[in-house]
Amino acid sequence: MTRRPQRSRGTDSAERRGGGRDDAARMISDPSKAERDRKRQVREDERLRVARSRRRVILIASAVAAIVIAGVCAVYFTPMLSVRAIEVDGAVSVSETDIVAELDVPLGERLVSVDAGAAAQRVASIPALASVRVQRMYPSTVRVTVTERAAVVFVDEPDGTHLLDSTGVDFAVAPPAPGVVRLVTQSPGPADPPTESALTALDSMPVSLRGQIGEVRASSVSDVSFLLLDGRTLVWGNQDNSERKSAVALALLSQPGQILDVSSPDLPTTK
Repeated sequence: MTRRPQRSRGTDSAERRGGGRDDAARMISDPSKAERDRKRQVREDERLRVARSRRRVILIASAVAAIVIAGVCAVYFTPMLSVRAIEVDGAVSVSETDIVAELDVPLGERLVSVDAGAAAQRVASIPALASVRVQRMYPSTVRVTVTERAAVVFVDEPDGTHLLDSTGVDFAVAPPAPGVVRLVTQSPGPADPPTESALTALDSMPVSLRGQIGEVRASSVSDVSFLLLDGRTLVWGNQDNSERKSAVALALLSQPGQILDVSSPDLPTTK
């Protein structure tokens, strides 16, 4: 039998040992590849997550835009939010017909198109109204809330009896109601200082004294006097110290005399 040389066996053994080192090197390199694959997968998952998030945002934005567009179309292009009713609150002596006419808001007009401020200014042109508020009440109503002027004094003019409110505004020609006092001044009106002084003095009086006044006269801001219903005259002077003057005047009403002077309330006189 022929035997292989011992050297050959040694060579084969060396080759086998060399192959084992290559396997070990591959085993060392495999974890690095696995880590790279893991990181690559993480990046891919993040990319997919961001893409899904963007798609959700786009879908939500599209839905919101569709709702807004539908709302705008409903407001501007359909009769759903048009004016179908007009409400008037606070009118007593002024007719609702006159208020609605000055409002000038036709039924069927889009409610969003109603200029409430301009409409209120138009209604406020009615002299007997002290304040006006116009509101759009969705879905289909315009509400007008008014405060009427109250007559405090009246002025006799060639064309009739003019009613003035507490600020001196002449707002109507009509018979005065009981308790409305005649005003006598040179130029009655809201810009007239004697008128303002007379109205301020009248307004400062308690009801018990004011109920006995039939006429107020003012030749200047410091010369205000009242004609009592019993024919006597109450000299008031200016509008200062009104509370003190009222108290003294009530005390003097029981005293004799045709002229009661409280212009200096600490030194009142009667004549």
